Amino acid sequence: MKNSFLLLLFTCLFTSMSLAEPPSDVILGDWISQEKDGKITVFKQGDKYYGKISWSKTPGKKDVKNPNEALRNRDLLGTVILKDFTFTGSAWEKGTIYDPHSGKTYDCILKVKDNNKSLDIRGFVGVAMFGRTSTWTRPQ
Repeated sequence: MKNSFLLLLFTCLFTSMSLAEPPSDVILGDWISQEKDGKITVFKQGDKYYGKISWSKTPGKKDVKNPNEALRNRDLLGTVILKDFTFTGSAWEKGTIYDPHSGKTYDCILKVKDNNKSLDIRGFVGVAMFGRTSTWTRPQ
């Protein structure tokens, strides 16, 4: 009886711990930007996560703000804007986000919220505390 109780207790403990942390691949798939002007598809290569623009409200838009002059004539559609994220147990970190509106690249942390219905994107320079958060949502 005592062993059964301990087994049940440990099972509940490990189940609740696994529910607290999202599985690493839950982030995969399509997300709509906060401004609703683009769709970003998150994908995985090896153990890293990336995201590319897969739909744009303004097709044919060029990457005119890119600091690299050679890239200013490329289409934004298909551009990888999320790069090199690693899942840390509760977030995807150590990656960067490219903002095509400004042409700047920021350090970034990604966190799923609302039962995987929204994604908080925290872009920053140096320290996450001094950044800005944008929220993307799953397409309906």
